[in-house]
Amino acid sequence: MTVSSIQEPKRTIILIPTYNERDNIAQLLCRIHQAAPLVDVLILDDNSPDQTAALVKSLQTERPWLHLQENPNKAGIGRAYIRGMQYALVHGYDWIIQMDADFSHPPEFLPQMLIEATQADIVLASRYVPYGGTENWPLWRQFLSRAGSLYARSWLGYPIFDFTGGFKCFHRRVLSAIHLDKIQSNGYSFQIETTYRALKQGFKVKEIPFVFVERASGESKMSKKIILEALWLCPQLRFEKTK
Repeated sequence: MTVSSIQEPKRTIILIPTYNERDNIAQLLCRIHQAAPLVDVLILDDNSPDQTAALVKSLQTERPWLHLQENPNKAGIGRAYIRGMQYALVHGYDWIIQMDADFSHPPEFLPQMLIEATQADIVLASRYVPYGGTENWPLWRQFLSRAGSLYARSWLGYPIFDFTGGFKCFHRRVLSAIHLDKIQSNGYSFQIETTYRALKQGFKVKEIPFVFVERASGESKMSKKIILEALWLCPQLRFEKTK
């Protein structure tokens, strides 16, 4: 099944942050267009030294659905997503999907995500609901990810099993309501904060199972700074909630 065979919202865009993803981007775009031929794609490149943006520009000539934003500095995934979300709102997209460039978020999952999006404000592809999971992760990475979601759930008080998941679909009304310009987090904590702020506004979040496959090439963006930011964020959000 492809998106063209279901009743799709008027306009959908996929936001893909990139930093040194030249080896992946052409194949990823091909798979996205095969799975979801009616959606647009916006590449959010953080000045990749490997010239990812230059390759995207060359691919744009035959792909009117492909767009590019270049940031002159490496600002991080959260800042990239905020720029992309603001672009999507300004250009009138109804559904905004965020996904990684490393194939850990399979494009073939997009049609299911868009079907589910007709019944929720946010669809979250979840590794930690029944039938979800991860592949090719060492035990320490599995523990860190599960512990991070448990930590966020405990502090914030909402029954979300995969708070740090980054494969998500937002309705534009969510992004219009959560004040993107006020979001301060950047790494995995950005995923926590956007989901939390949507829940706080009363929006419906639906978790659907998917299997996250560790990237086959390139390097993970995980760092100690990202972990510490997430640890700091949850108490801050909880304090804000009860203020």
